[in-house]
Amino acid sequence: MCAQGTRAVPSLRYVLNRTPIWSHPQAASLSGRLSETDNAPMGGFGWDGRFNKLHDQATFPLFNPKEMANKDPAAVLAKLERAPYAARFKEVFGQNIFADRAKAFTQAMYAIERFELEDPSFHPYTSKFDYYLNGKLQLTAQESRGKKLFDSPEGSNCASCHIDQSGVNRAHPLFTDFNFQALGVPRNPELRANADPKYFDMGLCGPLRTDQANEKTNCGLFKSVSLRNTATRHVFFHNGRFHTLKDGLRFYVQRDTNPAKWYPKDAHGKVDKFNDLPVALRVNVDTTDEPLTRKAGERPVWSAQDIDDVAAFLTTLNDGYDLSAKKAR
Repeated sequence: MCAQGTRAVPSLRYVLNRTPIWSHPQAASLSGRLSETDNAPMGGFGWDGRFNKLHDQATFPLFNPKEMANKDPAAVLAKLERAPYAARFKEVFGQNIFADRAKAFTQAMYAIERFELEDPSFHPYTSKFDYYLNGKLQLTAQESRGKKLFDSPEGSNCASCHIDQSGVNRAHPLFTDFNFQALGVPRNPELRANADPKYFDMGLCGPLRTDQANEKTNCGLFKSVSLRNTATRHVFFHNGRFHTLKDGLRFYVQRDTNPAKWYPKDAHGKVDKFNDLPVALRVNVDTTDEPLTRKAGERPVWSAQDIDDVAAFLTTLNDGYDLSAKKAR
């Protein structure tokens, strides 16, 4: 049986170098309302923001026993020395680079970082939405309705975290504010780790990130990731609980209006809401920002048609839109 991780893999596209560094962890906002204070924790890489630099993030999968499972840097360098690009590595960093093992490993990680920041494939800006922002095409009626629903602060309030407006320098948006949220995503029964009822992935305060373990108000908070290319994914939210975009959207707007649809019942027959956090920490889940303020039995902010429209809008964020084909029609 192959090893299984505990988190969905976040995309490295559009990380660029704009992600702010983690700051002021002792001043974290309460109850998951991280966008309401200037001193809220933000930035970093990964679901829990524990990597402040891309070259630090690059080391994790190399040594993670559930990913590449290298024993140590020496094992990585041994493979690098035998790789087809070893000669090119020496050309860039010096013919004697492997004589200093620590320096060689550091430079290898920096090479990965520069590739992620500079290669156009990591930030192509070739989606239909990018061409729309450039004035080269118009969104369809359905896509426009979806954007309006996405932007509505009284409705879904999506754009408060997944910003879709161009920057002051007309830079195209990355669809994230780099903050963290506690959304109360249901426990994923597909994860083997969850067979242990005492196991919980609590994001900023553990188990992978350990420096915030005592900051209990941060428990259950995960990065608001970019929504670019989200319609191409097959797992959604940090634990991969949902496998279709529309199911993820349905949960977001129906979490509180129909909790029995998303959460199991406990031994007493009561809906075990926010069941992927210990009971004492469920107070951290956001229940104050729209649309997460609703009550059971109320009408969700989106209808089935609305969900279709928002999904259509999010599909415009997929890279690789064929603008020439559009012009030819």
